[in-house]
Amino acid sequence: MTLRLVVSAALAAAVFGLIHFYLWWRLVRSTTRPGRWRRAGAVAVVVLALLVPLAFFGSRTVHGLAWPGYLWLGLMFYLLLVLLLLELPMLVLRRLLRRRAPAAPVPVPAAAVTASDEAGTTTPPPAGSPEGGPDGAAKPAGYCPDRRLLLARGAAIFAGLTAAGVTGYGVHTAVSPPRLKRVRVSLSKLDRRADGYRIALVSDIHLGPMRGARQAERIVAMINQLDAHLVAVVGDLVDGTVGELGAAATPLRELRSRDGSYFVTGNHEYYSGYQEWVDEVARLGMRPLRNERVELAGFDLAGVNDLGGEEFGDGPDFDRALDGRDSSRPVILLAHQPVQVHEAARHGVDLQLSGHTHGGQMFPIHLLVGLEQPVRSGLATVDGTQIYVTNGAGFWGPPLRVGAAPEITLVELRAG
Repeated sequence: MTLRLVVSAALAAAVFGLIHFYLWWRLVRSTTRPGRWRRAGAVAVVVLALLVPLAFFGSRTVHGLAWPGYLWLGLMFYLLLVLLLLELPMLVLRRLLRRRAPAAPVPVPAAAVTASDEAGTTTPPPAGSPEGGPDGAAKPAGYCPDRRLLLARGAAIFAGLTAAGVTGYGVHTAVSPPRLKRVRVSLSKLDRRADGYRIALVSDIHLGPMRGARQAERIVAMINQLDAHLVAVVGDLVDGTVGELGAAATPLRELRSRDGSYFVTGNHEYYSGYQEWVDEVARLGMRPLRNERVELAGFDLAGVNDLGGEEFGDGPDFDRALDGRDSSRPVILLAHQPVQVHEAARHGVDLQLSGHTHGGQMFPIHLLVGLEQPVRSGLATVDGTQIYVTNGAGFWGPPLRVGAAPEITLVELRAG
């Protein structure tokens, strides 16, 4: 393991630990009194914190670890978000409660208490009781020592219900069938004979520990109903090796279209044994486009490897894929990441079809996508080249989609 990986792992563990400490403080420490309930809450937080690394490192070998770990990761994210948003109003309310509460009386000295007892007066209630303070002093009439506790509990309940509701909605959206999205793209150089050409575009299926053959079967059934001229699978098909997921990918053999199915690598293929998967998708009837192009009726179809392949000596090569073509014909490029459109534009690509972003997958994470990618979702023009980015049909990490439903897109080419 390199020093960089060690440092990254240590930093991630530190951040993860701080997040869980904060959740313990707000959901357990602030809402309970010392005792067995607080201890039980602390144990629960520790167990939940361990679920995520177990899911990340053990889900490939031990079935059943992925769902609870990644589900908690999604719920944790929204709990953290809601609690942080509540910090300011909670601070204001706590200050208001402090101002409205009468000042506590001066603690009674022990000697005075003894003398009072001998005189027959009543001893103040013990520390920690509803009527007594931490120093044993009696509280003034009308003072409620539980206000801050009730406020903390109210905030915890609100955060829990909100996060659970958003998480439930996100899970339902993520596991529901992908939506069919239709988009028309006009290409000025497209041959009139290719007007109306239909491309079924799918990306980010992410077959893995949480989605298997049923997911592949559902996607194949949807695509085959479209009667598309061509099927384009633009990367991140799997999260695991051929040995682990070969059976899950087998339904892709049933994809049907007039001009066949084409595939380009995504970054996750390089985490999963890319060369084996390139051979496997070819065996399943899809043609990998590895920095190459083919001539179809009315346009050229090209494909480049993902940027993630650069670390493995298998990165994108636009010159190899696009040089020497007939520039009077439009070229459509399959490239996993939208950011590759800048290089595509320099090579005169007319339309790029991409995935990778998941549409942001979980609000408000979609705001971060723009820091890396020029387009998050949908049709846009970048540097004079049109690009369409699909949300993808699956999910990665938390099994949630909030604000970015899974989709399969039917791209219809128009001459014009």
